[in-house]
Amino acid sequence: MITYQIEEKIEIEEFTQVLVNSTLGERRPVNEPERITEMLQHANLIATARDNGKLIGISRSLTDFAFCTYLSDLAVDENYQKKGIGKELIRLTKEHTPKATLILLAAPKAVGYYPKIGMKQWEQCYILNNVEDLK
Repeated sequence: MITYQIEEKIEIEEFTQVLVNSTLGERRPVNEPERITEMLQHANLIATARDNGKLIGISRSLTDFAFCTYLSDLAVDENYQKKGIGKELIRLTKEHTPKATLILLAAPKAVGYYPKIGMKQWEQCYILNNVEDLK
């Protein structure tokens, strides 16, 4: 039976494993445990899906609970995908930040997923990886 909950603390190893098992690990620093540790320490809203205690899905967000919620990682183990788990994790995240707009950047493999579950796409997103790139 799959259970969903908000959790305060997630073990680094289980977070890393679900990233790898979901393919999101291709774009996350899974070989840098110190960065993974910081990612978990600084997230302030973590929704999880567990199957008999095993972490099989996670929504890791940063939020002010009033205006915006940035859903940084939505990862569901490939063996559990296409069962509504990702949508439930998004629902749980949004329910805990009802006043805030939920924002995310889609992984390339997930671009088609979000419109299917009712999310709207915006073109106005910009990123900056290096401060030296500012002109």
